[in-house]
Amino acid sequence: MSDQPLLEVKDLKVSFHTYAGQVQAVRGLSFSLSAGETLAVVGESGCGKSVSAKALMGLLSCPPCEIKPASQILYQGKNVLQFQEAEWSAFRGKECSMIFQDALAALNPTLAVGRQIEENLIVHHLASRSAARKKAVEMLALVGIPQPERRARQYPHQFSGGMRQRVMIAIALACDPKILIADEPTTALDVTIQAQIIDLIKALQGKLNTAVLLITHDLGVVADIAHRILVVYAGRIVEQGSRDEIFYSHRHPYTWSLLRSVPRLDLTQKEELVSIEGTPPDLIDPPAGCPFAGRCRWCMEICREEEPPEVQFSPGHSCRCWLHHPDAPDWQTPFQRGDGVLC
Repeated sequence: MSDQPLLEVKDLKVSFHTYAGQVQAVRGLSFSLSAGETLAVVGESGCGKSVSAKALMGLLSCPPCEIKPASQILYQGKNVLQFQEAEWSAFRGKECSMIFQDALAALNPTLAVGRQIEENLIVHHLASRSAARKKAVEMLALVGIPQPERRARQYPHQFSGGMRQRVMIAIALACDPKILIADEPTTALDVTIQAQIIDLIKALQGKLNTAVLLITHDLGVVADIAHRILVVYAGRIVEQGSRDEIFYSHRHPYTWSLLRSVPRLDLTQKEELVSIEGTPPDLIDPPAGCPFAGRCRWCMEICREEEPPEVQFSPGHSCRCWLHHPDAPDWQTPFQRGDGVLC
């Protein structure tokens, strides 16, 4: 894993103009990603995870979408938001690829899967038609699809859900991209297949030294793959840190709530699954203070009035919560408090 960031996102703000008003989907996301690193972006549906990923790939339609002028997405020091169409075409697939959430919707039902892998190589002028056909078979074998030569001639509907997701990974990795964005890659799969897909991504990352940006709402999925985790709520990062810091030394009540909502094997049959009470805020009119205030059991008056400052606990581990302010009441909470430095 390199110390030099491959990708830097600075103050990313994305809004959607609707008949009801301007939906502020992403409200100032900043993070970096290094070669060989897995960064997980975790949060509830609607928090801005997938919108951020599509902004990185230039897949947002403007209008109705608007990426604010101060936003920057730097790939090897170059702002991709200033790319022309030809530059985007060279960037997508070759430098940065994406595994979409629904493989059946993302794959072309009228083309054999081998042809769809070949197309990526031919578009980027990386192989002739015959060489691309051979490479497609090799990629199918690499992602664990049996009888790859025969399967390359088959169509998406002839594959199971897990196999279709493997085909998506083969397409994404065909051009040896430096960055792989996995947007909820295991959502529609059963638990056994989920584990296989995660293990496959880990193995391929180790072999190719690819940087992985994993988008998910399930902390259980990232436990065995992420190096760092961003916890996102209402379009903002509320906590970030290493995997161990987020799982064992989390500081934000939303992170604690997410971890509690992960199903556990040690629950008895009569115990109910834990859910987070309340609903996310309306991003047409975002709250002035902490976006989680309306659902937080430790909410104070200042939480509703002012945005919480960033508190640093260690290099790379920080959160935004008024509970860590020196003047906050000394309440007992199930997550750690104190020992932070106001930024």
